[in-house]
Amino acid sequence: MTAELVRGQNHPLSRTRVEIGIAADTPVLALVAACDDTGRMAGPGALAHPGAPTVLPGLASPAEAAGVHRFAVDLEAVAASVHQLRVVLALPPGGPARFGSVAAPRVAVAEPGGADLAGFALAGLDAEGAVVALEVYRRQGAWKVRAVGQGYADGLPALLADAGLTAPAAAALASAALAAAAGPAGAGAAAARDGAGITAVPAAAAGTHGLPGPQETPPAGTAAGPAGAAPDAGGPATVPGPVPAPGTPYAGAPGPVPAADG
Repeated sequence: MTAELVRGQNHPLSRTRVEIGIAADTPVLALVAACDDTGRMAGPGALAHPGAPTVLPGLASPAEAAGVHRFAVDLEAVAASVHQLRVVLALPPGGPARFGSVAAPRVAVAEPGGADLAGFALAGLDAEGAVVALEVYRRQGAWKVRAVGQGYADGLPALLADAGLTAPAAAALASAALAAAAGPAGAGAAAARDGAGITAVPAAAAGTHGLPGPQETPPAGTAAGPAGAAPDAGGPATVPGPVPAPGTPYAGAPGPVPAADG
């Protein structure tokens, strides 16, 4: 049974080989930032993105911008120094400039080739051009997933700067990732990756199995904002507060990414 998360809610993962699925009604760029236990990236090489020169252990680089992404993660192969894998969505040039103008994307963590374990609809966004959608993180030797939904009106460069990169490095990395994503719009076929037991799943082959289409609002019984957050079995969920993050996140977006305390 799929756990439908609300912003700030965590959910334990019962397996270490999973797939990340993304469904949107417009092509989006999917990236994964490998962070330490404070949410900081070690450098530009800690971002998996289309055209990335290195392959991070346990993690496939996502495909170019597409409406559907599905790629594999082997959590047992993730480096010991990495405590958080943050799934980032960004709008590429040539399309909508803000998430508030499109239907809410949905992200999910799923069994390999199977059913969703947990999902999150990113409702309530407005002027943001980039968003930390969710994070998979270590906690006391186990892995969990947390719905985040932290948006940035200044786009991908601001998001990467907030993750610890200098402003010039963040701008250069964002530019490279967006340029590499400029494949055929909506094609989304990811190149197969060798090593660490990881193979990216072509979007055309994956289809939308386990990934309901984009939603304007979360499913009944969930809330788009912090008020709907539910407690985690291992402790209360952390609910984001007001937004004063560096990089100028949109004022109407949720607050800083919650610490992995549950």
